[in-house]
Amino acid sequence: MSSNASAVTNNISPYADPVNPALPVPDMQLDLSRTALVVIDPQIDFLSPQGVTWGIFGESIVEHDTVKHIGQLFAAAKQAGIVVAVSPHYYYPVDHDWDFGGPLEQVMHKVGMFDRKGPLTLDGFHGSGADFMPEFKPYILDGKTIIASPHKVYGPETNDLTLQLRKKGVTQIVLAGMAANLCVESHLREFIEQGFEVAVVRDATAGPKLPDGDGYLAALVNYRFLAHALWTTEKAVASLIKT
Repeated sequence: MSSNASAVTNNISPYADPVNPALPVPDMQLDLSRTALVVIDPQIDFLSPQGVTWGIFGESIVEHDTVKHIGQLFAAAKQAGIVVAVSPHYYYPVDHDWDFGGPLEQVMHKVGMFDRKGPLTLDGFHGSGADFMPEFKPYILDGKTIIASPHKVYGPETNDLTLQLRKKGVTQIVLAGMAANLCVESHLREFIEQGFEVAVVRDATAGPKLPDGDGYLAALVNYRFLAHALWTTEKAVASLIKT
């Protein structure tokens, strides 16, 4: 019997940490003077029932209370006075003329996910699927949060996020947002390659649930292998707001 099947039989969540992990558990300690909260794609098309991918991601978002937890991270980061950055996802009309794309890219283009009318206009943007979740806007639009240029597929290699973080002296990242096995994992991998120390917040993300597989579980397994810390929102908030 597989470990996942055994977990289900014993009423243990398949997402639970292993009882006897074979890998070491890193002890990441935040230095708030060089820490940033980075939130990936906190946008309507991912996180709202009105978004075009709710049917794919909604179950996982509800299960992990992702929207609430992202909000708690924003609030804690602002209270702590650390750098806060958002890495958004936008598609402009010219992007739909790409010659090829992977399976999820094809889906995103087909459903109009993150669509905007152009890079130099906000016409039709407010309240659209590409817009930020309303409850996050007070944190994102406060004039202090870094809103990076859009990443175009999954990782930050195509935007200015790393540059922005370096310019702020950031070396540690608390990472959250959407989606677990896509943009969040891709950002994690690139940040590690760039020499950042990264804590992923496991319940401030979510993944697709499809017949093709459980994207959240796939990401969680890789986080355990890759991240310098794998925290709950409660742990992350406690690390940001030190008493």
